[in-house]
Amino acid sequence: MTGILKLSTMKRQIINLAIAAITMSCFTLVACNNSKRDQSIFAAATLTGTKPDTAVSGMAQFSSNGSTVKLTVQLTIPSMPNKAVAVHIHQNGNCGEIGQAAGGHWNPTNQMHGKWGSGNYHLGDIGNITLDAKGNGHLEMETDKWTIGGDAQTNVLNHSIIVHNGTDDFVSQSSGNAGDRIGCGIIRRTTQ
Repeated sequence: MTGILKLSTMKRQIINLAIAAITMSCFTLVACNNSKRDQSIFAAATLTGTKPDTAVSGMAQFSSNGSTVKLTVQLTIPSMPNKAVAVHIHQNGNCGEIGQAAGGHWNPTNQMHGKWGSGNYHLGDIGNITLDAKGNGHLEMETDKWTIGGDAQTNVLNHSIIVHNGTDDFVSQSSGNAGDRIGCGIIRRTTQ
């Protein structure tokens, strides 16, 4: 009888150990999945007009969870319905002097200006956003050429997003003949 009791107790201990191991595995999987989510990095630039009488508003949001950065731009310019405007990343994180303090396009690779993904282009050559009848526009892109907080050659932080009042022709040097700087926002790290 004591041999049967010992065997039963051993079986229960083995079962309890197996349950504990399975439970720990589940907690480890949840923790691993949560840590992957926690590794997401975010940045944003709040877009405003460069002059008091320029009604530009919007947000440029960057997110990274691995080897790529996704950019989403929401833009509103009520005075420019059904038009297109150029948007670029500029070198300096400064929106002063009617946007001129932002400097030229961010170009750490010393390329000629052009269309993103086609031949030569600056890392700041985002492109054009078409506005609807209410002056609202949207753009999304994803690239492995940018980082949020990486090395100086790829890091988008502390640069400016500039909105121009014209379109980028992707040819004219050094900025695509995109017109005046009517909107600006500085790219800063955020929690989401």
